[in-house]
Amino acid sequence: MATERLDVIIFGASGFTGKYTVYEAVSVLKDLKWGIAGRSREKLQAVLKEMGAKAKKDLSQTPIFIADVNDEASLLNMAKSCRIVVNTTGPYRFYGENVVRACINAGTHHVDVSGEPQYMETMQLKYNELAKERGVYVISACGFDSIPADMGIVFVEKNFDGVVNSVETFLVSGVKGDRQASDGKAGINTGTWQSAVYGLAHANELRGIRQKLYPERLPKFFPILKHRPLIFRSKEVNKVCLPFPGSDRSVVMRSQRFLYEHDKKRPVQMHAYIGFPSWLAAIVVALFATFFGLMAKFEFGRSLLLKYPSLLSGGFVSPDGPSESRMERTYFKMTMKATGWPSSQRLAEGTDQYTDPPTKTLMVRVSGPNPGYGSTCVALLSTAVTILRESNKMPSTGGVLPPGAAFSKTSLISELEKHEHGIKFEILANK
Repeated sequence: MATERLDVIIFGASGFTGKYTVYEAVSVLKDLKWGIAGRSREKLQAVLKEMGAKAKKDLSQTPIFIADVNDEASLLNMAKSCRIVVNTTGPYRFYGENVVRACINAGTHHVDVSGEPQYMETMQLKYNELAKERGVYVISACGFDSIPADMGIVFVEKNFDGVVNSVETFLVSGVKGDRQASDGKAGINTGTWQSAVYGLAHANELRGIRQKLYPERLPKFFPILKHRPLIFRSKEVNKVCLPFPGSDRSVVMRSQRFLYEHDKKRPVQMHAYIGFPSWLAAIVVALFATFFGLMAKFEFGRSLLLKYPSLLSGGFVSPDGPSESRMERTYFKMTMKATGWPSSQRLAEGTDQYTDPPTKTLMVRVSGPNPGYGSTCVALLSTAVTILRESNKMPSTGGVLPPGAAFSKTSLISELEKHEHGIKFEILANK
């Protein structure tokens, strides 16, 4: 007799993001049947012991599956054993596609925390039609990249009472309280660093992928949202800001394109910025980003970045990731400034152009604790729960989608707000 499918399997559970996903699963997946998967039974058992002690719950009976990204039969067996795979094994440009393919073949949904545009858009190009045929949702960017931005714009549009022309996002993160000896310098683990190195190195691939993915350009909508200066002080958050180099904008643009094509909704224009406490801090970060970008472009530079991550990041990157004490006190706030027109000026069609400039603004804040490994893990698991409970409110029968496109009509936002390490969405000012 075939054993009953689990609801969720967390793949890569012994990795850094994976083990904190196991910890958050104790509360987020409390009404569901879940298991974990990876290459080493010993390491997986150690994670269950460590995270069980942290969560004050015996996890020793949690089902364990042995699966390896290079063994397609093991991936297929894992995917057939559950309704949704929560994939925490990156960099996804190397390790993601085999898992996606196994899930589609098994008729199993797939979510991950990739912030790698090349991987996400290649998966959409190659597997979107097949996923729809098989009734499978494949959704990336379900962590800090890019749930706050993508679902933040969904929240903005729900509360705007009119038509949104553009949104600017201003991300600020920090550590509460004074520095502690136990904090250490590390802010991210080496997996995140590797994804950034390879993402920058292959950024030129994106144009070719996008020409195939979107052979027709979107029509222009006016007024066009202009870029701010390269470095500027923002009145919105009272910080010195730089352009935000993450995947938020590319994810949001894919969601907006999907909603335009399927719901005839006017697409929101968006630019993303990151704020720092002083001009000096912003200039130092800009110089480091330039150095990192140049190094990542050349094979020799890449090999140095990958070989000496801690040294070349001034200790910010560590194979062990950030310390528990630092993670517990880290927070993020993303302030969003939306501009557009009130509902009294709504035009007949989403494709119609306004002749008057926007007259309405809405300020929104999306915030949460421990963006890298706390609210990221809660967000990832919350997307899985939402697919299992509300697929009837999601588009079509499946597909490879960004979160905003997939979840705009679901209650994901209230699911995110329920949990201790979740994400909060609030209105600051409505004019």
